Amino acid sequence: MAAEQDPEARAAARPLLTDLYQATMALGYWRAGRARDAAEFELFFRRCPFGGAFALAAGLRDCVRFLRAFRLRDADVQFLASVLPPDTDPAFFEHLRALDCSEVTVRALPEGSLAFPGVPLLQVSGPLLVVQLLETPLLCLVSYARWAAGHWQGAWAWDGPPAPGLRAGLWRRGWLPRGPRTGLPPPLFRVLVATNAARLRLIAGPEKRLLEMGLRRAQGPDGGLTASTYSYLGGFDSSSNVLAGQLRGVPVAGTLAHSFVTSFSGSEVPPDPMLAPAAGEGPGVDLAAKAQVWLEQVCAHLGLGVQEPHPGERAAFVAYALAFPRAFQGLLDTYSVWRSGLPNFLAVALALGELGYRAVGVRLDSGDLLQQAQEIRKVFRAAAAQFQVPWLESVLIVVSNNIDEEALARLAQEGSEVNVIGIGTSVVTCPQQPSLGGVYKLVAVGGQPRMKLTEDPEKQTLPGSKAAFRLLGSDGSPLMDMLQLAEEPVPQAGQELRVWPPGAQEPCTVRPAQVEPLLRLCLQQGQLCEPLPSLAESRALAQLSLSRLSPEHRRLRSPAQYQVVLSERLQALVNSLCAGQSP
Repeated sequence: MAAEQDPEARAAARPLLTDLYQATMALGYWRAGRARDAAEFELFFRRCPFGGAFALAAGLRDCVRFLRAFRLRDADVQFLASVLPPDTDPAFFEHLRALDCSEVTVRALPEGSLAFPGVPLLQVSGPLLVVQLLETPLLCLVSYARWAAGHWQGAWAWDGPPAPGLRAGLWRRGWLPRGPRTGLPPPLFRVLVATNAARLRLIAGPEKRLLEMGLRRAQGPDGGLTASTYSYLGGFDSSSNVLAGQLRGVPVAGTLAHSFVTSFSGSEVPPDPMLAPAAGEGPGVDLAAKAQVWLEQVCAHLGLGVQEPHPGERAAFVAYALAFPRAFQGLLDTYSVWRSGLPNFLAVALALGELGYRAVGVRLDSGDLLQQAQEIRKVFRAAAAQFQVPWLESVLIVVSNNIDEEALARLAQEGSEVNVIGIGTSVVTCPQQPSLGGVYKLVAVGGQPRMKLTEDPEKQTLPGSKAAFRLLGSDGSPLMDMLQLAEEPVPQAGQELRVWPPGAQEPCTVRPAQVEPLLRLCLQQGQLCEPLPSLAESRALAQLSLSRLSPEHRRLRSPAQYQVVLSERLQALVNSLCAGQSP
Protein backbone atom coordinates (compact mmCIF):
# COMPACT_ATOMS: atom_id res chain seq x y z
CA MET A 1 0.00 0.00 0.00
CA ALA A 2 1.51 3.32 1.10
CA ALA A 3 4.66 1.66 2.45
CA GLU A 4 6.59 1.80 -0.80
CA GLN A 5 7.11 5.58 -0.61
CA ASP A 6 7.27 5.78 3.18
CA PRO A 7 10.58 4.85 4.87
CA GLU A 8 9.00 4.96 8.33
CA ALA A 9 6.27 2.56 7.22
CA ARG A 10 8.79 0.24 5.56
CA ALA A 11 10.73 0.07 8.82
CA ALA A 12 7.62 -0.79 10.79
CA ALA A 13 5.86 -3.08 8.28
CA ARG A 14 6.86 -6.50 9.60
CA PRO A 15 3.67 -8.54 10.13
CA LEU A 16 5.59 -11.53 11.51
CA LEU A 17 6.79 -9.54 14.49
CA THR A 18 4.09 -11.39 16.38
CA ASP A 19 3.39 -14.38 18.62
CA LEU A 20 2.92 -17.79 17.03
CA TYR A 21 -0.45 -18.26 18.66
CA GLN A 22 -1.82 -15.42 16.55
CA ALA A 23 -1.11 -17.58 13.49
CA THR A 24 -2.51 -20.74 15.08
CA MET A 25 -5.71 -18.88 16.04
CA ALA A 26 -5.92 -17.52 12.50
CA LEU A 27 -5.88 -21.07 11.18
CA GLY A 28 -8.54 -22.02 13.73
CA TYR A 29 -10.81 -19.15 12.67
CA TRP A 30 -10.34 -19.99 9.01
CA ARG A 31 -10.99 -23.69 9.54
CA ALA A 32 -14.19 -22.84 11.47
CA GLY A 33 -15.43 -20.58 8.66
CA ARG A 34 -15.20 -17.49 10.86
CA ALA A 35 -12.31 -15.60 9.26
CA ARG A 36 -14.57 -12.82 8.00
CA ASP A 37 -16.82 -12.45 11.05
CA ALA A 38 -17.07 -8.78 12.03
CA ALA A 39 -15.15 -8.23 15.28
CA GLU A 40 -13.97 -5.41 17.50
CA PHE A 41 -11.00 -5.31 19.86
CA GLU A 42 -9.93 -2.66 22.35
CA LEU A 43 -6.35 -1.86 23.31
CA PHE A 44 -6.02 -0.36 26.79
CA PHE A 45 -4.03 -0.57 30.03
CA ARG A 46 -5.23 -1.46 33.51
CA ARG A 47 -2.95 0.67 35.70
CA CYS A 48 -1.18 3.98 35.21
CA PRO A 49 2.60 3.61 35.01
CA PHE A 50 5.11 4.65 37.68
CA GLY A 51 2.49 4.77 40.44
CA GLY A 52 0.99 7.91 38.93
CA ALA A 53 -2.57 8.83 38.02
CA PHE A 54 -2.19 9.57 34.29
CA ALA A 55 -0.54 8.46 31.08
CA LEU A 56 -0.07 10.14 27.72
CA ALA A 57 -1.45 8.49 24.58
CA ALA A 58 1.33 7.89 22.09
CA GLY A 59 2.14 5.60 19.20
CA LEU A 60 -0.92 6.19 17.00
CA ARG A 61 1.17 7.44 14.11
CA ASP A 62 3.25 4.26 14.12
CA CYS A 63 0.16 2.06 14.43
CA VAL A 64 -1.53 3.72 11.46
CA ARG A 65 1.61 3.42 9.37
CA PHE A 66 1.90 -0.24 10.27
CA LEU A 67 -1.74 -0.96 9.42
CA ARG A 68 -1.58 0.80 6.07
CA ALA A 69 1.54 -1.15 5.12
CA PHE A 70 0.35 -4.52 6.49
CA ARG A 71 0.77 -7.30 3.93
CA LEU A 72 2.19 -10.80 4.26
CA ARG A 73 4.84 -11.44 1.65
CA ASP A 74 5.59 -14.78 0.04
CA ALA A 75 8.56 -15.30 2.36
CA ASP A 76 6.30 -14.64 5.38
CA VAL A 77 3.69 -17.13 4.23
CA GLN A 78 6.34 -19.74 3.43
CA PHE A 79 7.76 -19.41 6.93
CA LEU A 80 4.32 -19.80 8.51
CA ALA A 81 3.80 -22.91 6.40
CA SER A 82 7.02 -24.31 7.87
CA VAL A 83 5.87 -23.90 11.49
CA LEU A 84 2.20 -24.85 11.11
CA PRO A 85 1.08 -28.48 10.72
CA PRO A 86 2.30 -29.98 7.43
CA ASP A 87 -1.22 -31.10 6.50
CA THR A 88 -2.61 -27.52 6.66
CA ASP A 89 -4.89 -26.84 3.71
CA PRO A 90 -2.93 -24.83 1.11
CA ALA A 91 -6.04 -22.65 0.66
CA PHE A 92 -5.35 -21.15 4.10
CA PHE A 93 -2.01 -19.84 2.92
CA GLU A 94 -3.62 -18.37 -0.17
CA HIS A 95 -6.02 -16.59 2.17
CA LEU A 96 -3.06 -15.17 4.10
CA ARG A 97 -1.42 -13.91 0.91
CA ALA A 98 -4.51 -11.82 0.16
CA LEU A 99 -4.74 -10.23 3.60
CA ASP A 100 -4.41 -6.51 4.19
CA CYS A 101 -6.11 -3.91 6.40
CA SER A 102 -8.43 -2.50 3.74
CA GLU A 103 -11.44 -3.54 5.86
CA VAL A 104 -10.03 -2.40 9.21
CA THR A 105 -11.42 0.63 11.05
CA VAL A 106 -9.62 2.30 13.96
CA ARG A 107 -10.82 4.82 16.52
CA ALA A 108 -8.19 6.19 18.85
CA LEU A 109 -7.18 8.70 21.47
CA PRO A 110 -5.16 11.39 19.66
CA GLU A 111 -1.44 11.34 20.41
CA GLY A 112 -0.70 13.61 23.35
CA SER A 113 -4.10 13.08 25.02
CA LEU A 114 -4.36 12.15 28.66
CA ALA A 115 -5.07 8.44 28.98
CA PHE A 116 -6.48 6.54 31.95
CA PRO A 117 -6.96 2.87 32.85
CA GLY A 118 -9.72 1.08 30.97
CA VAL A 119 -10.26 3.82 28.40
CA PRO A 120 -9.34 2.45 24.96
CA LEU A 121 -6.22 3.82 23.36
CA LEU A 122 -7.34 2.05 20.19
CA GLN A 123 -10.60 0.45 19.04
CA VAL A 124 -9.86 -1.89 16.13
CA SER A 125 -12.68 -3.44 14.11
CA GLY A 126 -12.71 -5.56 10.99
CA PRO A 127 -12.64 -9.22 9.89
CA LEU A 128 -11.96 -11.44 12.91
CA LEU A 129 -8.90 -13.20 11.49
CA VAL A 130 -7.19 -9.94 10.49
CA VAL A 131 -7.84 -7.97 13.67
CA GLN A 132 -6.68 -10.97 15.72
CA LEU A 133 -3.38 -11.00 13.83
CA LEU A 134 -2.91 -7.32 14.70
CA GLU A 135 -2.87 -7.91 18.49
CA THR A 136 0.81 -8.45 19.20
CA PRO A 137 2.24 -5.89 16.74
CA LEU A 138 -0.12 -3.17 18.00
CA LEU A 139 0.65 -3.94 21.63
CA CYS A 140 4.34 -3.90 20.81
CA LEU A 141 3.95 -0.58 19.03
CA VAL A 142 2.03 1.09 21.83
CA SER A 143 3.17 -0.64 24.97
CA TYR A 144 6.83 -1.15 25.39
CA ALA A 145 8.38 1.77 23.60
CA ARG A 146 11.75 1.53 22.05
CA TRP A 147 13.98 4.59 22.30
CA ALA A 148 17.48 5.82 22.42
CA ALA A 149 19.83 8.65 23.02
CA GLY A 150 23.25 9.49 21.76
CA HIS A 151 26.03 11.72 22.95
CA TRP A 152 26.66 15.42 22.69
CA GLN A 153 27.47 15.95 19.03
CA GLY A 154 26.91 18.77 16.57
CA ALA A 155 25.69 22.25 17.43
CA TRP A 156 22.99 23.28 19.90
CA ALA A 157 19.54 23.68 18.36
CA TRP A 158 16.91 24.53 20.93
CA ASP A 159 13.23 24.08 20.25
CA GLY A 160 11.69 27.43 19.47
CA PRO A 161 8.15 28.74 19.92
CA PRO A 162 5.25 26.82 18.37
CA ALA A 163 4.91 27.25 14.65
CA PRO A 164 2.40 29.90 13.53
CA GLY A 165 -1.07 28.44 13.32
CA LEU A 166 -0.30 25.51 15.62
CA ARG A 167 -3.03 26.40 18.10
CA ALA A 168 -5.45 26.92 15.22
CA GLY A 169 -4.47 23.49 13.96
CA LEU A 170 -5.33 21.96 17.32
CA TRP A 171 -8.72 23.70 17.27
CA ARG A 172 -9.35 22.49 13.74
CA ARG A 173 -8.68 18.92 14.76
CA GLY A 174 -11.06 19.27 17.70
CA TRP A 175 -8.32 18.87 20.31
CA LEU A 176 -8.95 22.16 22.07
CA PRO A 177 -12.14 22.76 24.06
CA ARG A 178 -14.47 25.34 22.59
CA GLY A 179 -15.90 26.24 25.95
CA PRO A 180 -14.54 28.57 28.89
CA ARG A 181 12.69 0.40 11.07
CA THR A 182 14.41 -2.82 10.77
CA GLY A 183 12.09 -4.04 13.39
CA LEU A 184 8.79 -2.91 14.75
CA PRO A 185 8.90 -0.37 17.53
CA PRO A 186 6.11 -0.76 20.10
CA PRO A 187 2.71 1.79 20.87
CA LEU A 188 2.41 0.91 24.50
CA PHE A 189 6.13 1.52 24.89
CA ARG A 190 5.46 4.86 23.33
CA VAL A 191 2.82 5.55 25.96
CA LEU A 192 5.32 4.51 28.60
CA VAL A 193 8.20 6.70 27.45
CA ALA A 194 5.95 9.70 26.72
CA THR A 195 4.45 9.39 30.21
CA ASN A 196 7.90 8.97 31.76
CA ALA A 197 9.10 12.10 29.95
CA ALA A 198 6.00 14.00 31.09
CA ARG A 199 6.72 13.06 34.71
CA LEU A 200 10.31 14.28 34.35
CA ARG A 201 9.07 17.52 32.82
CA LEU A 202 6.65 18.03 35.73
CA ILE A 203 9.53 17.53 38.18
CA ALA A 204 11.82 19.88 36.26
CA GLY A 205 9.20 22.60 35.95
CA PRO A 206 8.76 24.86 32.93
CA GLU A 207 12.06 26.76 33.14
CA LYS A 208 14.65 24.01 32.92
CA ARG A 209 15.54 22.70 29.48
CA LEU A 210 15.54 18.92 29.19
CA LEU A 211 17.75 17.09 26.71
CA GLU A 212 17.16 13.40 25.98
CA MET A 213 20.54 11.72 25.46
CA GLY A 214 19.91 8.01 25.98
CA LEU A 215 20.51 6.48 22.54
CA ARG A 216 23.48 4.43 23.71
CA ARG A 217 21.35 2.98 26.54
CA ALA A 218 18.31 2.15 24.41
CA GLN A 219 16.92 -1.25 23.46
CA GLY A 220 18.38 -1.27 19.97
CA PRO A 221 18.21 1.29 17.16
CA ASP A 222 14.42 1.19 16.79
CA GLY A 223 14.03 1.65 20.52
CA GLY A 224 16.39 4.58 20.35
CA LEU A 225 14.38 6.35 17.67
CA THR A 226 11.13 5.72 19.51
CA ALA A 227 12.47 6.99 22.84
CA SER A 228 13.83 10.17 21.30
CA THR A 229 10.59 10.87 19.47
CA TYR A 230 8.21 10.25 22.36
CA SER A 231 10.33 11.86 25.06
CA TYR A 232 10.02 15.01 22.94
CA LEU A 233 6.24 14.51 22.77
CA GLY A 234 6.21 14.14 26.56
CA GLY A 235 7.89 17.48 27.17
CA PHE A 236 11.65 17.26 26.55
CA ASP A 237 13.10 20.17 24.58
CA SER A 238 15.52 18.29 22.36
CA SER A 239 17.41 15.07 21.74
CA SER A 240 20.95 14.10 20.90
CA ASN A 241 19.57 11.58 18.36
CA VAL A 242 20.30 12.85 14.85
CA LEU A 243 18.01 10.29 13.19
CA ALA A 244 15.08 11.49 15.30
CA GLY A 245 15.76 14.95 13.94
CA GLN A 246 15.94 13.73 10.36
CA LEU A 247 12.86 11.50 10.40
CA ARG A 248 10.58 13.12 12.96
CA GLY A 249 11.72 16.73 13.25
CA VAL A 250 12.86 16.49 16.88
CA PRO A 251 15.18 19.43 17.71
CA VAL A 252 18.69 18.03 18.12
CA ALA A 253 21.40 19.30 20.44
CA GLY A 254 24.93 18.36 21.43
CA THR A 255 28.49 19.54 21.87
CA LEU A 256 31.52 17.41 22.68
CA ALA A 257 32.63 14.41 24.71
CA HIS A 258 35.59 13.83 27.00
CA SER A 259 37.34 11.93 24.20
CA PHE A 260 37.53 15.15 22.17
CA VAL A 261 39.25 16.88 25.07
CA THR A 262 41.70 14.08 25.87
CA SER A 263 42.66 13.72 22.19
CA PHE A 264 44.57 17.01 22.44
CA SER A 265 47.94 17.31 24.17
CA GLY A 266 48.45 21.04 23.67
CA SER A 267 51.22 20.70 21.11
CA GLU A 268 48.84 20.64 18.13
CA VAL A 269 48.90 23.56 15.71
CA PRO A 270 45.58 24.27 13.92
CA PRO A 271 45.99 24.58 10.13
CA ASP A 272 44.20 27.93 10.41
CA PRO A 273 44.22 29.41 13.92
CA MET A 274 42.81 32.73 12.76
CA LEU A 275 39.24 33.75 13.60
CA ALA A 276 37.55 36.74 12.01
CA PRO A 277 35.50 39.11 14.19
CA ALA A 278 31.82 38.29 14.56
CA ALA A 279 30.84 41.48 12.74
CA GLY A 280 32.88 40.37 9.74
CA GLU A 281 35.04 43.48 9.71
CA GLY A 282 38.72 43.70 10.54
CA PRO A 283 41.60 41.23 10.43
CA GLY A 284 41.45 37.74 11.87
CA VAL A 285 42.99 36.97 15.26
CA ASP A 286 45.02 33.95 16.39
CA LEU A 287 42.48 32.55 18.85
CA ALA A 288 44.94 30.27 20.67
CA ALA A 289 47.35 33.14 21.26
CA LYS A 290 44.52 35.41 22.39
CA ALA A 291 43.26 32.71 24.80
CA GLN A 292 46.77 32.35 26.24
CA VAL A 293 46.84 36.09 27.02
CA TRP A 294 43.45 35.86 28.71
CA LEU A 295 44.54 32.77 30.65
CA GLU A 296 47.09 34.82 32.58
CA GLN A 297 44.44 37.32 33.66
CA VAL A 298 41.93 34.58 34.52
CA CYS A 299 44.45 32.64 36.61
CA ALA A 300 45.44 35.79 38.46
CA HIS A 301 41.75 36.48 39.14
CA LEU A 302 41.15 32.91 40.39
CA GLY A 303 44.39 32.66 42.35
CA LEU A 304 45.82 29.88 40.18
CA GLY A 305 49.25 29.35 38.66
CA VAL A 306 49.21 29.80 34.91
CA GLN A 307 50.68 26.30 34.50
CA GLU A 308 47.84 24.57 36.33
CA PRO A 309 45.17 24.49 33.59
CA HIS A 310 45.76 21.55 31.24
CA PRO A 311 47.19 22.75 27.90
CA GLY A 312 45.55 19.89 25.96
CA GLU A 313 42.16 20.83 27.32
CA ARG A 314 42.71 24.46 26.33
CA ALA A 315 43.76 23.36 22.84
CA ALA A 316 40.57 21.28 22.58
CA PHE A 317 38.46 24.26 23.62
CA VAL A 318 40.20 26.47 21.06
CA ALA A 319 39.65 23.87 18.33
CA TYR A 320 35.99 23.61 19.18
CA ALA A 321 35.62 27.39 19.37
CA LEU A 322 37.18 27.74 15.91
CA ALA A 323 34.62 25.28 14.58
CA PHE A 324 31.68 26.75 16.52
CA PRO A 325 32.52 30.34 17.47
CA ARG A 326 28.80 31.21 17.88
CA ALA A 327 27.98 28.04 19.83
CA PHE A 328 31.03 27.45 21.99
CA GLN A 329 30.62 25.30 25.08
CA GLY A 330 33.17 23.85 27.43
CA LEU A 331 33.08 20.41 29.03
CA LEU A 332 34.67 21.22 32.38
CA ASP A 333 35.35 17.98 34.23
CA THR A 334 37.82 16.07 32.06
CA TYR A 335 40.71 16.89 34.38
CA SER A 336 39.69 19.30 37.17
CA VAL A 337 36.76 21.67 37.07
CA TRP A 338 38.38 24.32 39.27
CA ARG A 339 42.08 24.08 38.37
CA SER A 340 41.68 23.39 34.66
CA GLY A 341 38.27 23.23 33.04
CA LEU A 342 36.85 26.50 34.36
CA PRO A 343 39.94 28.71 33.79
CA ASN A 344 40.47 27.23 30.32
CA PHE A 345 36.84 27.87 29.44
CA LEU A 346 36.99 31.45 30.70
CA ALA A 347 40.18 32.14 28.76
CA VAL A 348 38.68 30.92 25.47
CA ALA A 349 35.28 32.51 26.15
CA LEU A 350 36.84 35.90 26.89
CA ALA A 351 39.03 35.64 23.79
CA LEU A 352 35.89 34.98 21.75
CA GLY A 353 34.18 37.85 23.51
CA GLU A 354 36.86 40.25 22.33
CA LEU A 355 35.91 39.30 18.78
CA GLY A 356 32.21 39.84 19.38
CA TYR A 357 31.18 36.23 20.06
CA ARG A 358 29.40 34.98 23.18
CA ALA A 359 30.04 31.54 24.60
CA VAL A 360 26.87 29.48 25.03
CA GLY A 361 27.60 27.43 28.12
CA VAL A 362 29.48 24.82 30.09
CA ARG A 363 28.70 21.20 30.89
CA LEU A 364 29.32 19.15 34.03
CA ASP A 365 29.21 15.36 33.94
CA SER A 366 30.36 14.27 37.40
CA GLY A 367 30.41 15.21 41.06
CA ASP A 368 27.83 17.19 43.02
CA LEU A 369 26.18 18.88 40.06
CA LEU A 370 23.96 21.23 42.06
CA GLN A 371 26.77 22.51 44.29
CA GLN A 372 29.21 22.88 41.41
CA ALA A 373 26.64 24.82 39.39
CA GLN A 374 26.10 27.27 42.22
CA GLU A 375 29.83 27.84 42.68
CA ILE A 376 30.44 28.17 38.93
CA ARG A 377 27.69 30.77 38.69
CA LYS A 378 29.42 32.77 41.43
CA VAL A 379 32.66 32.62 39.46
CA PHE A 380 30.86 33.77 36.30
CA ARG A 381 29.32 36.72 38.11
CA ALA A 382 32.63 37.75 39.64
CA ALA A 383 34.46 37.39 36.32
CA ALA A 384 31.73 39.33 34.52
CA ALA A 385 32.28 42.22 36.91
CA GLN A 386 36.08 41.92 36.90
CA PHE A 387 36.43 41.87 33.12
CA GLN A 388 33.36 44.00 32.36
CA VAL A 389 31.54 41.39 30.25
CA PRO A 390 27.94 41.26 31.58
CA TRP A 391 26.89 38.42 29.25
CA LEU A 392 29.17 36.04 31.16
CA GLU A 393 26.75 36.04 34.11
CA SER A 394 24.05 34.25 32.08
CA VAL A 395 26.15 31.55 30.41
CA LEU A 396 24.16 28.30 30.47
CA ILE A 397 25.15 25.57 32.90
CA VAL A 398 24.34 22.11 31.52
CA VAL A 399 24.51 18.97 33.65
CA SER A 400 24.34 15.24 32.97
CA ASN A 401 25.33 11.99 34.69
CA ASN A 402 22.74 9.27 35.42
CA ILE A 403 20.03 11.71 36.47
CA ASP A 404 16.86 10.06 37.79
CA GLU A 405 13.65 11.54 39.26
CA GLU A 406 15.24 12.09 42.68
CA ALA A 407 18.35 13.77 41.28
CA LEU A 408 16.22 15.84 38.90
CA ALA A 409 14.08 17.14 41.77
CA ARG A 410 17.24 18.32 43.53
CA LEU A 411 18.60 20.00 40.39
CA ALA A 412 15.28 21.75 39.76
CA GLN A 413 14.80 23.10 43.28
CA GLU A 414 14.42 26.81 43.90
CA GLY A 415 17.74 28.60 43.69
CA SER A 416 19.34 26.04 41.41
CA GLU A 417 21.74 27.58 38.90
CA VAL A 418 21.37 24.65 36.48
CA ASN A 419 19.81 25.64 33.14
CA VAL A 420 19.87 22.48 31.02
CA ILE A 421 19.63 18.88 32.20
CA GLY A 422 20.65 15.95 30.03
CA ILE A 423 18.93 12.65 30.87
CA GLY A 424 19.69 9.33 29.23
CA THR A 425 19.08 5.99 30.91
CA SER A 426 16.26 7.18 33.17
CA VAL A 427 14.14 8.38 30.29
CA VAL A 428 14.84 5.73 27.65
CA THR A 429 14.72 2.60 29.83
CA CYS A 430 11.93 3.64 32.23
CA PRO A 431 13.70 1.87 35.12
CA GLN A 432 10.78 2.29 37.53
CA GLN A 433 8.49 0.34 35.18
CA PRO A 434 9.94 -1.06 31.98
CA SER A 435 6.60 -2.07 30.42
CA LEU A 436 3.13 -0.54 30.44
CA GLY A 437 1.23 -3.82 30.59
CA GLY A 438 -1.22 -3.03 27.82
CA VAL A 439 -3.87 -5.54 26.71
CA TYR A 440 -5.90 -6.11 23.54
CA LYS A 441 -9.26 -7.68 24.23
CA LEU A 442 -12.19 -8.82 22.13
CA VAL A 443 -15.35 -6.86 23.00
CA ALA A 444 -17.78 -7.77 20.21
CA VAL A 445 -18.29 -10.32 17.42
CA GLY A 446 -21.05 -10.00 14.85
CA GLY A 447 -22.42 -7.04 16.77
CA GLN A 448 -22.83 -9.10 19.94
CA PRO A 449 -20.89 -8.11 23.09
CA ARG A 450 -18.17 -10.38 24.41
CA MET A 451 -16.75 -10.27 27.95
CA LYS A 452 -13.93 -12.08 29.67
CA LEU A 453 -15.11 -13.44 33.02
CA THR A 454 -12.42 -14.49 35.45
CA GLU A 455 -11.80 -15.07 39.16
CA ASP A 456 -9.64 -11.94 39.13
CA PRO A 457 -12.01 -8.92 38.93
CA GLU A 458 -9.19 -6.70 37.65
CA LYS A 459 -8.88 -8.90 34.56
CA GLN A 460 -12.54 -8.79 33.62
CA THR A 461 -13.19 -6.87 30.42
CA LEU A 462 -15.94 -4.43 29.55
CA PRO A 463 -18.22 -5.79 26.82
CA GLY A 464 -19.58 -4.22 23.68
CA SER A 465 -18.68 -1.49 21.25
CA LYS A 466 -18.21 1.66 23.31
CA ALA A 467 -17.84 5.42 23.18
CA ALA A 468 -15.71 7.39 25.63
CA PHE A 469 -16.14 10.94 26.90
CA ARG A 470 -14.21 13.25 29.19
CA LEU A 471 -16.39 15.17 31.63
CA LEU A 472 -14.96 18.59 32.48
CA GLY A 473 -15.58 21.10 35.23
CA SER A 474 -16.35 24.77 34.72
CA ASP A 475 -12.62 25.58 34.80
CA GLY A 476 -11.91 23.12 32.00
CA SER A 477 -10.17 20.56 34.24
CA PRO A 478 -11.08 16.88 33.73
CA LEU A 479 -13.48 15.49 36.37
CA MET A 480 -13.72 11.89 35.13
CA ASP A 481 -13.91 9.80 31.97
CA MET A 482 -17.13 7.97 31.11
CA LEU A 483 -17.51 4.82 29.04
CA GLN A 484 -20.88 4.02 27.50
CA LEU A 485 -22.28 1.78 24.80
CA ALA A 486 -21.80 3.17 21.29
CA GLU A 487 -25.53 3.30 20.61
CA GLU A 488 -26.30 5.47 23.66
CA PRO A 489 -27.04 9.19 23.16
CA VAL A 490 -24.05 11.48 23.43
CA PRO A 491 -23.97 13.17 26.87
CA GLN A 492 -24.45 16.92 26.85
CA ALA A 493 -22.86 19.73 28.86
CA GLY A 494 -25.05 20.66 31.81
CA GLN A 495 -26.91 17.34 31.68
CA GLU A 496 -27.21 15.39 34.93
CA LEU A 497 -25.68 11.95 34.36
CA ARG A 498 -26.06 8.83 36.49
CA VAL A 499 -22.76 6.95 36.41
CA TRP A 500 -21.15 3.96 38.12
CA PRO A 501 -17.68 4.44 39.62
CA PRO A 502 -15.46 1.34 39.81
CA GLY A 503 -16.65 -1.12 42.46
CA ALA A 504 -19.56 1.08 43.52
CA GLN A 505 -22.75 -0.51 44.85
CA GLU A 506 -24.88 2.46 43.79
CA PRO A 507 -24.63 5.01 40.97
CA CYS A 508 -23.78 8.66 41.56
CA THR A 509 -24.72 11.77 39.64
CA VAL A 510 -22.49 14.29 37.90
CA ARG A 511 -23.31 17.42 35.91
CA PRO A 512 -20.34 18.29 33.65
CA ALA A 513 -19.83 21.85 32.43
CA GLN A 514 -18.22 20.51 29.25
CA VAL A 515 -18.11 17.14 27.52
CA GLU A 516 -15.31 16.05 25.16
CA PRO A 517 -15.54 12.94 22.96
CA LEU A 518 -12.27 11.05 23.31
CA LEU A 519 -12.06 8.54 20.48
CA ARG A 520 -11.52 9.89 16.98
CA LEU A 521 -12.06 7.97 13.76
CA CYS A 522 -8.61 7.84 12.22
CA LEU A 523 -8.79 4.85 9.85
CA GLN A 524 -11.98 3.71 8.11
CA GLN A 525 -11.96 0.63 5.89
CA GLY A 526 -8.22 1.00 5.63
CA GLN A 527 -8.35 4.65 4.53
CA LEU A 528 -6.88 7.53 6.52
CA CYS A 529 -9.70 9.82 7.66
CA GLU A 530 -7.58 12.90 8.37
CA PRO A 531 -3.89 13.80 8.12
CA LEU A 532 -1.74 12.40 10.88
CA PRO A 533 -0.78 15.21 13.29
CA SER A 534 2.78 16.41 13.27
CA LEU A 535 4.99 15.65 16.24
CA ALA A 536 4.88 19.34 17.16
CA GLU A 537 1.06 19.29 17.23
CA SER A 538 1.02 16.15 19.39
CA ARG A 539 3.59 17.67 21.75
CA ALA A 540 1.51 20.84 22.08
CA LEU A 541 -1.59 18.77 22.82
CA ALA A 542 0.32 16.83 25.50
CA GLN A 543 1.44 19.99 27.26
CA LEU A 544 -2.06 21.45 27.06
CA SER A 545 -3.57 18.22 28.41
CA LEU A 546 -1.20 18.14 31.37
CA SER A 547 -1.81 21.81 32.16
CA ARG A 548 -5.55 21.13 32.45
CA LEU A 549 -5.12 18.18 34.81
CA SER A 550 -5.75 19.02 38.47
CA PRO A 551 -2.71 19.18 40.80
CA GLU A 552 -4.12 16.27 42.83
CA HIS A 553 -4.04 14.01 39.77
CA ARG A 554 -0.81 15.47 38.39
CA ARG A 555 1.39 14.98 41.43
CA LEU A 556 3.85 12.15 41.07
CA ARG A 557 3.77 10.72 44.61
CA SER A 558 0.53 9.33 46.06
CA PRO A 559 -1.73 11.12 43.57
CA ALA A 560 -5.51 11.11 43.79
CA GLN A 561 -6.78 8.41 41.45
CA TYR A 562 -8.69 9.68 38.44
CA GLN A 563 -12.07 7.99 38.00
CA VAL A 564 -13.24 6.18 34.89
CA VAL A 565 -16.97 5.55 35.28
CA LEU A 566 -19.58 3.53 33.37
CA SER A 567 -22.96 4.61 32.09
CA GLU A 568 -26.00 2.90 33.61
CA ARG A 569 -26.64 0.89 30.44
CA LEU A 570 -23.06 -0.35 30.22
CA GLN A 571 -23.10 -1.28 33.92
CA ALA A 572 -26.39 -3.15 33.39
CA LEU A 573 -24.81 -5.10 30.49
CA VAL A 574 -21.82 -6.00 32.65
CA ASN A 575 -24.12 -7.18 35.44
CA SER A 576 -26.21 -9.32 33.10
CA LEU A 577 -23.19 -11.04 31.55
CA CYS A 578 -21.63 -11.63 34.97
CA ALA A 579 -24.93 -13.27 36.00
CA GLY A 580 -24.76 -15.56 32.98
CA GLN A 581 -27.63 -13.91 31.13
CA SER A 582 -27.69 -13.23 27.42
CA PRO A 583 -27.34 -9.56 26.51
